[in-house]
Amino acid sequence: MGKVAVLGAGSWGTALALVLADNGHEVHLWAHRKSLADEINQTHTNDKYLQGIELPSSIVANDDLKTVVDGAEHIILVVPTKAMREVCGQLKHVMKDKAILTHASKGIEPGTYKRVSEVIREEIPSDLYEDVVVLSGPSHAEEVSRRQPTTVTVSAEELEVAKKVQDVFINRQFRVYTSPDLVGVELGGALKNIIALGAGISDGLGYGDNAKAALITRGLAEIARLGTSLGANPLTFSGLTGVGDLIVTCTSSHSRNWRAGYKLGQGNDLEEVLEQMGMVVEGVRTTKAAYQLAKNQGVEMPITTGIYRLLFENEAPRDVVDQLMTRIRRHEMEDLTNILDEKMND
Repeated sequence: MGKVAVLGAGSWGTALALVLADNGHEVHLWAHRKSLADEINQTHTNDKYLQGIELPSSIVANDDLKTVVDGAEHIILVVPTKAMREVCGQLKHVMKDKAILTHASKGIEPGTYKRVSEVIREEIPSDLYEDVVVLSGPSHAEEVSRRQPTTVTVSAEELEVAKKVQDVFINRQFRVYTSPDLVGVELGGALKNIIALGAGISDGLGYGDNAKAALITRGLAEIARLGTSLGANPLTFSGLTGVGDLIVTCTSSHSRNWRAGYKLGQGNDLEEVLEQMGMVVEGVRTTKAAYQLAKNQGVEMPITTGIYRLLFENEAPRDVVDQLMTRIRRHEMEDLTNILDEKMND
């Protein structure tokens, strides 16, 4: 088993490091703070992000990036989207050997509207990596760290490279599928966080399961609209990284985006909510990026627009949800029909 470097010692990065350690790999985990690296090495815990989980002693943490990546055959990037460009800028200066780069971050970069794989390719010279792979799917770190059954998808421009990453991660509890649709896999993972904010807002307002089911279903339709306009296969959104990730993120209390939305629905303001969360809520930044991207693409995304107005224009949560539930009548399958017609005519 070769050396694998995991960059990012938050809940998801630590959970993936645990999976890799279970598979017998030499796992080196990069932590931004030395105190966190010391905790992982000395007590084999990461109580801030994964409380109550005992980590394998084979996971070695370090706050020195060069030490962590030196000699690694696989580098797994699990840092927040807002930090990805900065971390990649550091990474390219310490990489010596060619490696496979895999990211497990779910977001879109505001301002540039780039997917995470595009950010990585812009920052790191192509001669330093074999390919850029995305790992995504319905996967709460809390459950993965307890070795509960989880299924994810990996995708890359070169499918054979995705299969190498599949082999590195797959085990009895952590099942890994491959997909040829890199764009769809990335966008599904990023955009579902917006809909999860909406589902949390609906719950926080005291609305029932009927309203949340409507938001999830119509949310999937607008994810598919934007994704297809950017080159994704619409069928990808019916799989693990589309409807699968959407369901788990919109219905689970493990979901940061759902929890943040719930607090917003109860009347807390955005700054207060983000401070209470103590961890990155990717859906907030992704909402801003997706709102502008949809305008640029000429794609209608009413839920995203409503969430944007709530987050950044101080519109009342109840007004946003009520507007979404009383929109103009239309045929339910109109979105899917239009998408399929466009594909047929390409």
